[in-house]
Amino acid sequence: MSSNKDDPSLDIVVETRPKTKRPPLYKVLLLNDDYTPMEFVVIVLERFFGMNHSQAFEIMLTVHKKGLAVVGVFSHEIAETKVSQVMDFSRKHQHPLVCTMEKE
Repeated sequence: MSSNKDDPSLDIVVETRPKTKRPPLYKVLLLNDDYTPMEFVVIVLERFFGMNHSQAFEIMLTVHKKGLAVVGVFSHEIAETKVSQVMDFSRKHQHPLVCTMEKE
């Protein structure tokens, strides 16, 4: 019986793939203000974050009482898109509602 040293073609090549890192996720937050109507915040949550009315109402109350709430966690591109959609929609309706994102 010969060893692999005698015949290099018998060496087994094991390819190791580097572990792919999951891309960082970003929290999208709504901030409270004293001017945006609560109903408008509920509409934003339903329209841009796919919440039903009762979910949206609960989150709106959290924003109102605590000053802000996380409304979703997304990849960078999706979070960025959601933030700009909400901000554009708010400005279009002349509300000062602020939506931001931060790394999770």
